[in-house]
Amino acid sequence: MAIAACCSPESTTPFTHDDATRLARVFAALGDPIRLKLFTLIARDPSQEVCACSFVVELQRSQPTISHHLKILREAELITGTKRGTWIWYSVNTQALSEVREFLS
Repeated sequence: MAIAACCSPESTTPFTHDDATRLARVFAALGDPIRLKLFTLIARDPSQEVCACSFVVELQRSQPTISHHLKILREAELITGTKRGTWIWYSVNTQALSEVREFLS
């Protein structure tokens, strides 16, 4: 009887292949130190919106490198960008962040 109890699933929420694919893309995006730092800078900013111009100095990386990493975070739907003039202001996609938190809990 104890074997059946230890083998029963802890969650009744279905976890589909599409869910796994989406979350794998999110975790892969956050698996790079530069992207994790970028995401953290955006998520922790008091205004919850950061201009792309501030990342070059903060991370000591070139603008093309920063743009590449921001693109990967956008493709993983972790952040969104709003163009204002010549700069893009980034914010965290709160829905995607909620999904990750729900998965981890």
